[in-house]
Amino acid sequence: MGDQSFQSEVSRREFFRVAAGATGVAAAADRAAAQEGDGDGGETVTIDMTDDLVFDPDEQTIAPGTTVVWENVGGIGHSVTAYEDEIPEEAEYFASGGLESEQAARQAYPSEGDVAGGESYEHTFDVEGEYGYFCIPHEGAGMVASLTVTTEPQGGGDGGVQEGLPSVPESAITVGVGAAATIFAVFVLAYVFTKYGGDYGEE
Repeated sequence: MGDQSFQSEVSRREFFRVAAGATGVAAAADRAAAQEGDGDGGETVTIDMTDDLVFDPDEQTIAPGTTVVWENVGGIGHSVTAYEDEIPEEAEYFASGGLESEQAARQAYPSEGDVAGGESYEHTFDVEGEYGYFCIPHEGAGMVASLTVTTEPQGGGDGGVQEGLPSVPESAITVGVGAAATIFAVFVLAYVFTKYGGDYGEE
């Protein structure tokens, strides 16, 4: 009788220990999801630079605060160089290598500003407007592109929308993480019930 009571007490302690752990996992997942939604709201968009001597896509519409990452997915070196007269007056000039003017970028290439295969360059756009840019060594081959920074809803038109997978609202991510944590907790509790038979008896 004493052994049964002892085993019942051990089973009860084990049950509540595992249940508390599962609850902790769920709470931690919810906190992580909440923190992920507390960022500055900036998004990241990737544009490929290819051995076909193109920016892909060569037209892109983004929201203010978006960071654009140009990735060289080939083996040929490229540059990302803004046309100085094709960006908004209030906007910061951008060029791979950190050059501060189109002339400086042209003169410094390729010792500065070359984005080799497998490397990338990024810039965050805060000012609305149209931005034209090009690749210094392949400008003559037509490696030019444009960006539109706007708060207007994106949609319709060729090259006028952000390509890739549709964005998922942060609230949906939070709900999904919470649901996954809850399912995990249910499986843990089911395991405990199966192992100990759910019979905890009375003391």
